[in-house]
Amino acid sequence: MMRLSSAIVIGAFALAACGEREAAPRPVEIAATEVKTSDAVKTAPEVLTPADLRRVCRAGLAAIHGQPPMAIDVDGVEGGVVHASWRAPVDGGRMRADCRVEKDLIVWKPLDLPDESLVRWMNQSDDPVIRYVMDGQAITITQTLPDGTTEQAELAVPAEEEAR
Repeated sequence: MMRLSSAIVIGAFALAACGEREAAPRPVEIAATEVKTSDAVKTAPEVLTPADLRRVCRAGLAAIHGQPPMAIDVDGVEGGVVHASWRAPVDGGRMRADCRVEKDLIVWKPLDLPDESLVRWMNQSDDPVIRYVMDGQAITITQTLPDGTTEQAELAVPAEEEAR
């Protein structure tokens, strides 16, 4: 039995060494590089106004968490980071998150989680990639999940009368 185990282990190492190659890019990496634009398609502005930053984060968090955009309250903006909250659907408490925008990417961080290791910016390779496009009052949010599937939502997010 010991000889058979040794033969299997040696065989596995030999096979592993034969086929060394570069790992295929993950769907998240592909999504990050495959941004195709044309003159007919509106793209994300290079720099957002504070009002548009609030609108984009409100739309992004709404799409991510399955909420209507106006259910997301913008509690403040500090250093390009939007602080937001909304009513928790299960227990009626408040959920909170921070949001920032990098070019056409929305990056968010959940707050107040029981496991502190989960309170981090959602921009790692196993996290969904969230992109946005603005067209007037409409903001289209596209989520590319780690398995390569995408979800898209077009949300109407009107400009705010005044900053809250």
